[in-house]
Amino acid sequence: MPFLYKVAASDLFLENSGDEANRNSSENIMTTAAFSQCNAYIANNVLADHTVVFNERAINAFSLGSFQYVINADVEIQPTNAASFNRRYVCRIKFLNGDDTTELSNPDNWSTNGISGLDNI
Repeated sequence: MPFLYKVAASDLFLENSGDEANRNSSENIMTTAAFSQCNAYIANNVLADHTVVFNERAINAFSLGSFQYVINADVEIQPTNAASFNRRYVCRIKFLNGDDTTELSNPDNWSTNGISGLDNI
């Protein structure tokens, strides 16, 4: 068993994607694009029956490494027959093209892995 522990602790299975995790919220080209893609996904898929207004910036945007991001932001929701209200959401999203950032605005290059905070609307 000690051999297995050494193998697991080594860099043998380490994948170097060129995108490092960041424990601090940051705003850069990738987190800004992830924020935009999360907003587009919410507007087109999660809240398509409502009018939505997104803030200009995310509250927090974290890189998990390997081109995966967690975005925390607010959205103003206007139902068709009710008063508008604000909700805070969290979106986990992954950029599928690795370090090829030429098409960050193409939604086909992103995979939304989860949205929370927008349930029961």
